[in-house]
Amino acid sequence: MGLSDTLSARFDVEERGSDVGTELLAGLTTFLTMSYIIVVNPAILSNAIDAGENTFQLLAVVTILASVAAMLVMGLYADLPFGLAPGMGLNAFFVVVVTQLGVPWETALAAVFLEGVLFIALTAVGAREYVIRLFPEPVKLSVGAGIGLFLALLGLEQMRIITGSVSLNPVIALDPIAILAAIGILLTFALWARGVRGAIVVGILLTSIFAYLVSAFGVEPRPGGADQGLVETATLAPGISGITYDLAAYDISPIAFAFVEGFQNVEALTFALVIFTFFFVDFFDTAGTLTGLGQAAGMTDESGDLPDIDKPLMADAVGTTVGGLLGTSTVTTYIESSAGIGEGGRTGLTALVVAALFLLSLPFVPLLSAIPSFAPYVALVVVAVMMLRNVTEIDWDDLVHAIPAGLTIIIMPLTSSIAYGIAAGLLSYPVVAVAAGRREETRLGHVLMALACIGYFAVRFGALAG
Repeated sequence: MGLSDTLSARFDVEERGSDVGTELLAGLTTFLTMSYIIVVNPAILSNAIDAGENTFQLLAVVTILASVAAMLVMGLYADLPFGLAPGMGLNAFFVVVVTQLGVPWETALAAVFLEGVLFIALTAVGAREYVIRLFPEPVKLSVGAGIGLFLALLGLEQMRIITGSVSLNPVIALDPIAILAAIGILLTFALWARGVRGAIVVGILLTSIFAYLVSAFGVEPRPGGADQGLVETATLAPGISGITYDLAAYDISPIAFAFVEGFQNVEALTFALVIFTFFFVDFFDTAGTLTGLGQAAGMTDESGDLPDIDKPLMADAVGTTVGGLLGTSTVTTYIESSAGIGEGGRTGLTALVVAALFLLSLPFVPLLSAIPSFAPYVALVVVAVMMLRNVTEIDWDDLVHAIPAGLTIIIMPLTSSIAYGIAAGLLSYPVVAVAAGRREETRLGHVLMALACIGYFAVRFGALAG
């Protein structure tokens, strides 16, 4: 029996209507669509984590390692074609916790680690799956769109297209970084529309090349801008001086297991709120993603649920725990996995191919330091548009669905908080349903989740007021 036959038998490839060649192609496709996270996650987290001059590269290494750990569980245990990596939006919230709440980054990693451990325990006893099935449908369908808008604002600000107060850069026509960023966004969308695999990665690379070409002609970033609310840390062409092929580029000891030190700086109430918020956001973000991917792969049952959802949830939980150990934010299942599913991927072999390709990218990590700091944020705007797709499934003619969904989508970007948006949806759903005379559509779980949101806000803002 050859390798192909062995793999086919191990993953029941033929029984699921696929073949080994299709699974390999699906894995490559998923890798190309989500590999941008290897660059983007370090770009975001480096705003909060400071591990010395090699911070960006070290974060890229731990991003790869945490992703691989999660995908090994997804491939070998869950046997599903889903890729995982540190979640977009979840990494941005990590930065908010550190920079706005004043929580040390080591302590924030401790919160991620405990969240992962808690998820493992809840998944093992089936509690996580139970709560997911109670999640109101309009909120579930709107979470992705809300996170997308939140990411778009973050990306546009980092690329100096908009200011911190969410208005257009007043000197955009004279700002080379903003101009190049706009060109990069449009170019990436054009590649995506043409069906180019890895359009986001290609878009980031082309944007970086354009930045170096412009810099070669003597163009420099427009100085200042802080008084106008513009990001001042964006770089145009950092050069190759930071590229180092030595142990320093891979020695993750400055951030690995830093969460242990984080436990020494714990302020009980704030720490509990951070864990709850990480838990809150990841819980429902993963639920929506798994349901959507299951539908795309034709794996859901007659109720629209993914059978044995506890297995992919365990992959998410293990990835998050490993991420906290190594030094990155919450790991979650990626909606970009739908690209590989579209190519025919139906088994865990697809996930293992993605994991192998992530590992093969490790030798290229030192090269990332030469990428202009604004270029990776092109991905955020493109991903944001992708995440809007579920709004078409919301029944906007039904106010019981439209109001919670609309509030979820609106509140997230306006408050720069994924958790607040979800809470708005969970709070409003039972209220609107009962007011509309449709009490039978609400469950005790809906009421309990709404009360949990009220309790969260009471404690959160009561603590701030105190």
